[in-house]
Amino acid sequence: MVGKLDTFFKFHETALSVRGQRQQLLASNIVNADTPNFKAKDIDFSSALSHALGQNPNQSPTALNKTAGKHMDTPGSVAGVAAQYRPTVQGSVDGNTVDMDVERNQFTDNALRYEASLTMINMQIKGLLAAIQG
Repeated sequence: MVGKLDTFFKFHETALSVRGQRQQLLASNIVNADTPNFKAKDIDFSSALSHALGQNPNQSPTALNKTAGKHMDTPGSVAGVAAQYRPTVQGSVDGNTVDMDVERNQFTDNALRYEASLTMINMQIKGLLAAIQG
């Protein structure tokens, strides 16, 4: 039987996992900023989190059905949600769609939210320990 504490930490574990996978996707965009014809990709965090938590019954058409929790996601996906190409603001001559300003902002925003989640979990664990110890 899964307790409330397990459910609480499962949510945070899943959220941190999705944020970490998104961070890798954003880092890939930054690394490939000079690669000809590279198309920048990103995911919608809330839909990826909902999908990872099983709250989104409509799977994306590119997601594969998994028969076990340890099966890997579809390549190029985050938590089973396919990454989408980022809209081009200003294209380059070589066909690359990476806008470094956008990528840096998204990377930093995602990193700050990851750190904030860790800090929040840490504070809640400290509160639980304080309640237990009296």
